[in-house]
Amino acid sequence: MWGRRFRLPAVRSAAGRLAAFIALTSLTLHAATYYVTVGGLGGEPEFETRFSNWAKEVDKLVKAAPDSAVETFQGSTATRANLRAALEKIAKDSTPADALVLLLLGHGTFDGLDYKMNLPGPDITAQELAGLLDKIRARQLVVNTTSSSGGAISTLRKDGRVLVSATKSGTEKNATVFARYWIEALRDPAADTDKNDIVSALEAFRYAEQKTALFYETEKRLSTEHAVIEDTGKGEGVKAPSPENGYGLVASTFPLLRLGAAAKAAASPEKRKLLDKRENIEQQIDRLKYQKAATPVDEYRKKLAALLLDLARTQEALDK
Repeated sequence: MWGRRFRLPAVRSAAGRLAAFIALTSLTLHAATYYVTVGGLGGEPEFETRFSNWAKEVDKLVKAAPDSAVETFQGSTATRANLRAALEKIAKDSTPADALVLLLLGHGTFDGLDYKMNLPGPDITAQELAGLLDKIRARQLVVNTTSSSGGAISTLRKDGRVLVSATKSGTEKNATVFARYWIEALRDPAADTDKNDIVSALEAFRYAEQKTALFYETEKRLSTEHAVIEDTGKGEGVKAPSPENGYGLVASTFPLLRLGAAAKAAASPEKRKLLDKRENIEQQIDRLKYQKAATPVDEYRKKLAALLLDLARTQEALDK
């Protein structure tokens, strides 16, 4: 199914607990990233075309990135059986150092108890998806852009798993536009807000959430979707993750896609080590920010200054 298995430098992430975060970040950074995209049923020609085109666009974008392993299902191939087979194979092949990005495009339903994604043939439930994902040792980003996607949050959330949902609850049943802007974040340099040539899961979420809100404001329409992100394994997700509410740390260290210089560095054996080092320093800075409230001011400033200096030196070496 996958063909050749590629390797790329991946940033270590955490499960919410600092000890787990440090343990993961100490591992070797070279790892494989799997991208699985599913374009489900549309119900109407307009939506069928939209979901299929979105899936094809994502396929093209992630395949263009160096060192990617891609599986895309759309139209008649977007079946429960094919998705199960892909995730079961990743469960066999992957290691804790690897990463998985699962993107769900289409329609979903929620009856108050169970969430289902609409697929040709039998639908797949959140419970079944959770069971498949729980067997995969790789770090995980699950992006559910379907209607009623919020109904799956409590089932899919887990320590160490980044979960993005286009809706905050299962009762937001209208077709979403969040998916359009999530995909846009993969090709718009503006999504890379810290300008390190890496779009993290957190950056993509913020980009898509803000663009979605602007869409409804510009169209003068009542918003029927409210995207949230959950990466603590415990909550229902939030619109605005921050060190203050404890959300966003794992997502900030999950590289969704590398761009420009970072993509070139990932393909260079000489610069790959420097890229790994830079990403590790950036993780430490993010982690320090989440510890700021519990760290004495002088100690915080001293640690931050040392990290920023190390980051500048590493970037200078990368730029040569």
